[in-house]
Amino acid sequence: MSPNDSPATPEAAAAGHTPDVAAGTAPIITVSGVSKTYKGGFQALKSVNLDIRKGEIFALLGPNGAGKTTLISIICGIVTATTGRIAVAGADINDDYRTAREMIGLVPQELTTDAFETVWNTVSFTRGLFGKPANPAHIEKVLKDLSLWDKKDDRILTLSGGMKRRVMIAKALSHEPRILFLDEPTAGVDVELRQGMWAVVRRLSQSGVTIILTTHYIEEAEEMADRVGVISGGELIVVEEKAKLMCKLGRKQLTLHLQERLAEIPPALADYGLDLAADGCDIVYTYDSQQDHTGITGLLTALRDSGIKFRDLHTTQSSLEEIFVSLVRSPK
Repeated sequence: MSPNDSPATPEAAAAGHTPDVAAGTAPIITVSGVSKTYKGGFQALKSVNLDIRKGEIFALLGPNGAGKTTLISIICGIVTATTGRIAVAGADINDDYRTAREMIGLVPQELTTDAFETVWNTVSFTRGLFGKPANPAHIEKVLKDLSLWDKKDDRILTLSGGMKRRVMIAKALSHEPRILFLDEPTAGVDVELRQGMWAVVRRLSQSGVTIILTTHYIEEAEEMADRVGVISGGELIVVEEKAKLMCKLGRKQLTLHLQERLAEIPPALADYGLDLAADGCDIVYTYDSQQDHTGITGLLTALRDSGIKFRDLHTTQSSLEEIFVSLVRSPK
């Protein structure tokens, strides 16, 4: 069943519209039946249903053109949905735009700032755009939290790409939003700065800000997200707790380190689909951890009967990247 149909089971509900998020707590964002068709007939989104929980870090994964940015733009009131409804803490994004938009901070992919303005002035100016009174103490705190305080008097054009990205986050936080959207937050950022950005996001989440991020970096979602949504071809194909998703859809591998090298898998073990690795010194067995019978006991017996001895073994879990690829490639 599609995650956009009415789910009949708790498992199905986890992949679609989930009105009972967080043990009865009302979601801070509700997306109901949202679709978007552009002029010319291209359908970017197809009846998306999604609840975002207050205070969570939600990662939206998908290939280029999947609909990630379109969905974010609709929630933030930048793009108008063809059908459906968006509510932000109960405020309709269309009917009560100012109330809904005031609760949202958005960090877009593009670094769009006034290059000749100082960090302090550009962040302060953004706060004023939301009708907020001047609050130097808040601006100071935001800049310090983002390690930008020593750059407050520098012009934007003098900053590195990573620092400019932090300025974009500071601008998005200037009006004290309850929700922060990060569209590809570490795009073009080196590994060291990416780690720093992750730390910033964690601190923001701990302070009570709800974080929604889109990313091409699977390790980013695996490192930080509480829940993961996968979007492909404009459809939300799964929404699940990260740990549950990896447990439910991930496959495990049992690697046996042999006492003696094998040239080939004996015919008696052909039914187990084994692979030789490490130049014949390892046997790798892939199994579904969710099945009642993993086949491991039978495999170990078959190895003994074949006279194959091993000195050690270990198991590994599929990565979120492998799960993501398998979901996107799965036939509808």
